[in-house]
Amino acid sequence: MKLSIVNYGAGNIKSIQFAFQRLGHKAVLTDKPEEIINSDKVLFPGVGEASSAMLKLKQSGLDVLIPTLKQPVLGICLGMQLMCKHSEEGDTAGLGIFDVNVKRFSNKVKVPQMGWNTISNLKSELFKDIKEKEYMYLVHSYYAEACAESIAITDYELPYASALENDNFFGVQFHPEKSSKAGEQLLKNFLKL
Repeated sequence: MKLSIVNYGAGNIKSIQFAFQRLGHKAVLTDKPEEIINSDKVLFPGVGEASSAMLKLKQSGLDVLIPTLKQPVLGICLGMQLMCKHSEEGDTAGLGIFDVNVKRFSNKVKVPQMGWNTISNLKSELFKDIKEKEYMYLVHSYYAEACAESIAITDYELPYASALENDNFFGVQFHPEKSSKAGEQLLKNFLKL
């Protein structure tokens, strides 16, 4: 199986590569359109700030390529947020794959949300054999609003979408590569999609 990780200079790559290595798969870091198009599965990770990450995607033309992909694509953390319509972070227009906006948590709660929190209202093959109220590891100051495309909800100040799905596109706000057994199960499920 050919696995590609979209390379646009936005963090947390090694931990994702190691997570797939543990599952017996090699995930190749690439920004080459041909390689990405010819992959069986595509990972779109991200750590950092939305507007500068989006700028890097535009400079490489990946902002045009990603929404056209036909194979299963998994956006992780900032990757998922960039797949949304718009982010309040840097007033950034996203890829518009998910019909939802990304907002900032208010100052009534500790920002960023950092650590373990539960996921519930699980829908989708992505969560096969993962139980309701399972804990996942999160680090973020911005969140996608709960919407029709939500396939998991997490509560922090308010219920928000901790996972999204639209056709062959999936996004998770949490870090499956850092979420112990449940995160590993999610990656296994993604490989089977």
